[in-house]
Amino acid sequence: MTIRVALVGTGNCGRIALTQLIEDPRFELTAVGVSTEDKLGTDAGELAGLDVRTGIVATAGMDQVLATAPDCLVYCAMGDTRPVEATRDVTAALAAGINVVGSAPGGLQFPWTVLPDKAIRRVEDATLQGNSTVFITGVDPGFATDLMPFALAGTCQRIEQIRTMEIADYATYDGEVVMKIVMGFGNPLDQPGMLLLPGVLSAAWGTALKMLAAGIGVELDEITESYELEPAPEDIETACGVIAAGTVAAMRFEISGMVDGRAAVVVEHITRVREDLRPDWAQPAQPGGSYRVEITGEPSYAVDICPTSSRGDHNYAAILVAAGRIVNAIPDVVAAAPGIRTTLDMPLVTGKGVYRPAP
Repeated sequence: MTIRVALVGTGNCGRIALTQLIEDPRFELTAVGVSTEDKLGTDAGELAGLDVRTGIVATAGMDQVLATAPDCLVYCAMGDTRPVEATRDVTAALAAGINVVGSAPGGLQFPWTVLPDKAIRRVEDATLQGNSTVFITGVDPGFATDLMPFALAGTCQRIEQIRTMEIADYATYDGEVVMKIVMGFGNPLDQPGMLLLPGVLSAAWGTALKMLAAGIGVELDEITESYELEPAPEDIETACGVIAAGTVAAMRFEISGMVDGRAAVVVEHITRVREDLRPDWAQPAQPGGSYRVEITGEPSYAVDICPTSSRGDHNYAAILVAAGRIVNAIPDVVAAAPGIRTTLDMPLVTGKGVYRPAP
């Protein structure tokens, strides 16, 4: 029996998720919600970049999407710059009896002791009212910062530290809001992007650190953050325009969960718009970008994750990881008990139902 699914948000992640929702026989698409006027009335197949017509056309906002009464809503609208609105959208769906899986709002990945208790209760009350479930995930935070570390940690006799890393060249990343506003590429060095303002890194990855800590059974005393910026030596062309000489062209930031003065769990990002910038920083395991999980303990691990895709480059493949994890979790989200669910209490998503030989 197919699962009726609607989608909101057709940006980088949502567009890829929409591709699977159309192509995967497990799902029946009921609606697509968009936020830009130029997409209104466009067939879902065209929005996904597929040569098919689905008969489902894009509508504005949430009301028309929820009116189709799907079993599950895939929510991939921007949450980084509009967390309150994203939470409001998700809460409305949950209260209406519609399960939610998506990439935003990121705070719901593991909200306890990260979000205000009042905000958590509001979401939990909506899940009880609608007998519904919400699971927010992705790649980082997400797959690379919880599922993979936990798989490795489960073989250890002793753990001193878990470190997860994203090492990537973002020159081909075409998300202008993320590149310019959130991360601040092209900004003067003394005017960092929103992500590097005090407390924002801890808010963005606090869920990942708290979930890692909960998974290995420790309680964090505090979360610390730090960053370094590197200017462009000359003008650099990117998918989002020119990064002018002297402005931010590479960054390294680190968020650490501290226990008794030691960094027990760490998230580190090294992001460049040209591969030769700051060669002293960690390099990816494949051209363009990769993820890495390092565990110091007994045994210790250094595991590189190198996603690729026939449909795009390393940046596309990374977003594909997030979209695939979201969409493949739908059956388990629909079957789960009501409430906010995390990687710690969701069943292992194994890829059941996605085997299809190449034509």
